[in-house]
Amino acid sequence: MGTETPTSGNPIASGGEKVAFPAAEIDKRTAEQKAIDDWLPITSSRNAKWWYSAFHNVTAMVGAGVLSLPSAMASLGWGPGVVILVLSWIITLYTLWQMVEMHEMVPGKRFDRYHELGQHAFGEKLGLWIVVPQQLICEVGVDIVYMVTGGKSLQKIHDLVCQHRKDCKNIKTTYFIMIFASVHFVLSHLPNFNAISGISLAAAIMSLSYSTIAWVASVDKRVHNHVDVAVEYGYKASTSAGNVFNFFNALGDVAFAYAGHNVVLEIQATIPSSPEKPSKGPMWRGVLIAYLVVALCYFPVALIGYWPTSGYIRGYWVFGNSVDDNILITLNKPTWLIVTANMFVVIHVIGSYQLYAMPVFDMIETVMVKQLRFKPTWQLRFVVRNVYVAFTMFVGITFPFFGALLGFFGGFAFAPTTYFLPCIIWLAIYKPKKFSLSWITNWICIIFGLLLMILSPIGGLRSIILNAKNYGFYQ
Repeated sequence: MGTETPTSGNPIASGGEKVAFPAAEIDKRTAEQKAIDDWLPITSSRNAKWWYSAFHNVTAMVGAGVLSLPSAMASLGWGPGVVILVLSWIITLYTLWQMVEMHEMVPGKRFDRYHELGQHAFGEKLGLWIVVPQQLICEVGVDIVYMVTGGKSLQKIHDLVCQHRKDCKNIKTTYFIMIFASVHFVLSHLPNFNAISGISLAAAIMSLSYSTIAWVASVDKRVHNHVDVAVEYGYKASTSAGNVFNFFNALGDVAFAYAGHNVVLEIQATIPSSPEKPSKGPMWRGVLIAYLVVALCYFPVALIGYWPTSGYIRGYWVFGNSVDDNILITLNKPTWLIVTANMFVVIHVIGSYQLYAMPVFDMIETVMVKQLRFKPTWQLRFVVRNVYVAFTMFVGITFPFFGALLGFFGGFAFAPTTYFLPCIIWLAIYKPKKFSLSWITNWICIIFGLLLMILSPIGGLRSIILNAKNYGFYQ
């Protein structure tokens, strides 16, 4: 599938001969352009190791999405749920490989940002308009969801610690979201990806830890009969229409769980590269390890309930269709373990928030410095990043609907950039023969991704509307 030659990636001289590139990349930037690139978050540091790719990708991929997978499985049903989960893992690994391969498809040039790859495939203006809106929706959407996730996890910790104390008062989710946001008003001023590598490593470790706690605690709860034996294993809704809309929303939950593609080129941009040792080697090594960790996190959490009983498979073994849209919110005992797991979630989404915010900072600061001609100063960065954190906090407080937000953003934005936009770019650049293995594979991914993009926002939007009916804004 990777044997095609990019038709637009081999520069041709005016006489028709291929241009011979020197061993080293030709740098034609002015001193001012170099200074700006050295200041911008994505291009300021290129000394990352291959294992940076591993934990950055784990942090980007495994996040709030894994916590919603049991709820998604309850809406999908065990048969379709398993198929969609496994297909998504395979398809997104394939499209991630495509992006890693295309990062340096043109000799002497690196596509450090998703929109630069889009511009190469579709043209300067069209590529920008195709990629940037989708990527911004994805990254800003993730950060909004993580504001809600971090706040609700802090609230869960508070409620568990205070459940046996009479002097504890209930505190609204709004205040916990503000507490979570306060951390980012500080961390958002770290300059680039490599500066947040320690936070990202901690976040990656936390993701595996709380995922393991989630499924182990669920099994322990069932084994020790802490769950009602009359668990219902049917679909959640009581009507056919409700089941259909929940199914659509669950598709978005799954799409949201595989969201790392929106920062993969930016992660690869931090790895050093030369014609002899291109960055795709260490990057792909890190991606493979990351996807192994993804499998260890996702599949046990989502599928642990699939246990043979009385000759057939009973899905959602522990909680059935009563599971919350965040599995750790459903669990309460043992208290110390669930408190620990929720603290791990908080640490993880702190790292994930920063990872997804960094490309947004890069886009805004690029526009401010290169187009609006502001000077690249710390004052500019201070204002831009604080305004962004405040914006995501405000939206998170306004719409704290964890599961509905996952479904809506997962389908509307993540399905295109994760499932099928890399395939469209691949087809546009490499132009594989019609009905070849590469052509067929890419079109299967495109069709699957289009179905996700069309169907899941319908369910997510309905869930947001239903939740909003019973929610008093800012009360």
